[in-house]
Amino acid sequence: MAQALATTQPQAAAPTAPNRERALKILSKSIYKELRQNGYEPKQIVALATELISLVTTDIKEDSRVA
Repeated sequence: MAQALATTQPQAAAPTAPNRERALKILSKSIYKELRQNGYEPKQIVALATELISLVTTDIKEDSRVA
C-alpha cells in the first residue's frame, strides 16, 4: 500500500475535476485490493474508511471556523 501512495506524486499542472475523480476511484480500488491481499478483513477496511471520514470531517470543521 505504501508503494501505491508513494507513486501518486503531485503533477506540475493540477488535474481537472473529472481526472481527479477518476484518479481517486483508481486509487481507492488499488488500496482496497492491496489491503485485501495483505489479509485485512472487510470490517477492518470499513474501520479505516471510518477513520478517514472522521479526519476529513474534523478538517472541514476547522476550515469552517477559520472562514
